Amino acid sequence: MKRTFLNQPDPVVTGIFAGQTPAELTAEARNCEFEGADGLAVDLGDLKPEFRKRDALKGVIDAVRLPFMFCFYRNDPQQHLGDDARQEVLLAAADAGASIIDVMGDLYDPSPMELTRNQAAVDKQKRLIDRIHGKGADVVISSHMQCPRTAEQVLEHLSETAKRDADVVKIVTTVNSDDELAEAFRTTLLLKRELKLPFIHLCNGSYSRPHRFMGPALGVSILFAVSRYEPRYGMGQPTIRAMKTVLQNMHWNINNL
Repeated sequence: MKRTFLNQPDPVVTGIFAGQTPAELTAEARNCEFEGADGLAVDLGDLKPEFRKRDALKGVIDAVRLPFMFCFYRNDPQQHLGDDARQEVLLAAADAGASIIDVMGDLYDPSPMELTRNQAAVDKQKRLIDRIHGKGADVVISSHMQCPRTAEQVLEHLSETAKRDADVVKIVTTVNSDDELAEAFRTTLLLKRELKLPFIHLCNGSYSRPHRFMGPALGVSILFAVSRYEPRYGMGQPTIRAMKTVLQNMHWNINNL
């Protein structure tokens, strides 16, 4: 049976990385695999234009025995592609054998909190999601924001994106105080109780590290970590080794109660 993100026990420890060539992506995929990752996530923003096609991406996917997620946000230093053009690259990734494709919550209508409520944009997103599903890939709808949100705000946000035929919903907020961290934990527990599909709830900010390590035990289905730190792409993620060590030694998960 083909290994996917959705037919594994939660949480799925996912190695996340970027690169400019298939060789770089393949090397990092193998680094993540040998560190013990359960899945892989590739940000296509820095991939050189000549490699943004099916055959090049298929070579990367075929190089390891883990499922791939691909995302392509509005961070394209190579070509500065618009929303429509970036989706064509992601569709090529689906053709190449991707397990999950990331669809932005405000795709086709840049909006606060990365969530459009414009019906024309939402309908266009649904048509794209139908195409992705038709290629055999699942869809995560994602939103990222540089501010804190309450548990109820996050639940409403993800409930809205879930209506768009997502298979997984994702939100990344910011926590910079002890009160915001406490609210982040309350948020994850509320999502676990109320949402009917897998979710990714992550935080950035100065108080984010405890939630990054504890969230997967509280119901977060997919989490992201790196095999090593790369100066080109930042150092905000925990390492795969650290994350697996914490999870393996906690001896507790909300799904096992």
